[in-house]
Amino acid sequence: MTKPTDPSYHWSGAELDLDAYLTRIGFDGEHKPTVETLQRLVYLHTTSIPFENLEIILGRGIDLDLETLQDKLVRRRRGGYCYENVQLFAAALERLGFGVTGLSGRVTLGAPGLRPGTHALLRITTSDDERAWLVDVGFGAGPLQAIELTHSPAEFTAGEWRFRLERTSGELGNEQWVLHQFGRGGWVDRYTFTLNPQYRIDFRVGNHFVSTSPSSPFTARPFVQRFHPDVHYVLDDLTFITERPDGSGDTREVKPAELPQLLSEVFDIDLDAADAAKLTEVPWRN
Repeated sequence: MTKPTDPSYHWSGAELDLDAYLTRIGFDGEHKPTVETLQRLVYLHTTSIPFENLEIILGRGIDLDLETLQDKLVRRRRGGYCYENVQLFAAALERLGFGVTGLSGRVTLGAPGLRPGTHALLRITTSDDERAWLVDVGFGAGPLQAIELTHSPAEFTAGEWRFRLERTSGELGNEQWVLHQFGRGGWVDRYTFTLNPQYRIDFRVGNHFVSTSPSSPFTARPFVQRFHPDVHYVLDDLTFITERPDGSGDTREVKPAELPQLLSEVFDIDLDAADAAKLTEVPWRN
């Protein structure tokens, strides 16, 4: 089915500086909407652009218009959280000719109870294959590849990390999917999602809650991630965590004065002098 011509149903791909984006993530392959290209783009975006919520902590909002996303994530080489990463990636895929549909996930991480749908995902189709793919470049912890949306439970390894995608049923018997990840506590359900399409306007609503609500974890403290094939770095408030695919890891507390150097050396985030100074004042605890 052809998408409506209303631009609200699309991802602003025509407005993207595609060359600048591809240079940012280090992609130099063919500009074709194939499975091979998709897998390479997912890997490079996930390992090149960090997850971070520092704009919120520094007292600024999160704007999802494409020009702002390009300026922040591409030109200034910063990172972003799921809504930012996913909308930038969706624009790039749309520009390259992929079929792009937004999805929403409920982050569970093993916790009981119903969670809001505040995680942005993508369903992608290609020109050379009839399969549909789940793409998650905005969680901050992989996967490093697109995942086939197959009706059979599928366990797979991406880099050295282990995941499992399972198709289940929701409350009304509707199709529901669960992504599991292996970590320190063994297997844990990361989030659930359905294939109900989401659009930019839906992501704006979720983004407003996540970036402004006192109930959102991202308004309470810095949360920064950098994901590699063999190691995952996390800054959670003033706790620096190193996680490895076998479930092992290390944790240490850091001092506020260490934050700018840690962000630069580990997370590839270079703040200007004013923002670095403000962050060391620990504004989220005042």
